[in-house]
Amino acid sequence: MKRFIVTGGYGFIGSNLIKLLIKRGFKVLNIDNLSYAAQKYNLRNLKSKNYSFVKADINEKKKILKILLKFKPDGIFNLAADTHVDRSIDSSYNFIKNNVLGVYNLLEAIKKYKKKIKLIHVSTDEVYGDIPIGKRSDENYPYIPSSPYSATKASSDHLVYSYVRTHKINAVISNCSNNYGPRQFPEKLIPKMIYNILNNKPLPIYANGRNSREWIFVDDHCEGLLKLFYKGKSGEKYNIGSGFNCNNIYIVKKILNNFEKRKFKVGRNVRIKFVKDRPGHDFRYALNSNKIKRKLKWKIKTKFDDGISKTVEWYLKNSEFFSNISKKLFVKRLGSK
Repeated sequence: MKRFIVTGGYGFIGSNLIKLLIKRGFKVLNIDNLSYAAQKYNLRNLKSKNYSFVKADINEKKKILKILLKFKPDGIFNLAADTHVDRSIDSSYNFIKNNVLGVYNLLEAIKKYKKKIKLIHVSTDEVYGDIPIGKRSDENYPYIPSSPYSATKASSDHLVYSYVRTHKINAVISNCSNNYGPRQFPEKLIPKMIYNILNNKPLPIYANGRNSREWIFVDDHCEGLLKLFYKGKSGEKYNIGSGFNCNNIYIVKKILNNFEKRKFKVGRNVRIKFVKDRPGHDFRYALNSNKIKRKLKWKIKTKFDDGISKTVEWYLKNSEFFSNISKKLFVKRLGSK
């Protein structure tokens, strides 16, 4: 039986990945420092002898090494990171601490472990910066990060590669497009819009709403990460994307349409409201994911319409997810400086 550690396992992608790994019959240890975005609700119904949790910070190098020596994992999926661009604009310190120094300390622990282990370091398409219309960034595209968040993720990618080259660590880097799906913290666009619709609030969209993102359903991303463990080549990067781009206006209208199909009575305050743009806002992200499709035989299974429907359905059935989170953490506008 394969043994995996998932860092940041109470987060959005991490919790969905853990559910997939347990479903596949693997033994999983969740390491999470229980920061503001970690939600125990995400794994509340997970009852398995193959699942365990340890509260730890990947900056705690000695503690992480002890965990490695005890658990003896075959692989580590590193999802421990601060991820919200707006939050990084207001204050970058935690992003540098967790996304850069945290990855350094995790790498140091793996280096000292000295046993066969594979690291899947989960990064983002934002490291490539603003992508011109008509182009898609492949794995050889230059890193041109625009926000403090994406700059810290770019730094961590470079650190991981340097440890592969210098210390012969077995590690793969994934750069994924925007994820959506169940269990996502409501500071992000899709769950925030869902929360506002449920609570009869306006739907704020930056600038004119034409910024374009590539969207992938979280389960498809998790399948891609598992594929990287088995077939990803150490020292290489793999883009994981759906190839489906749309602007924020389209997203919000799709969500509204899903509520209307369910005969949900939308409140009179629920309307699109254009707000001041975030500083340094990239207009477009778009990945070329041919490498993972061609070499690792991975492909998406979830069409966007189906994924959005599943997402809305989950939040409607799990309205208590929002009530477990302090409104101070996601209602107030961040990143307007």
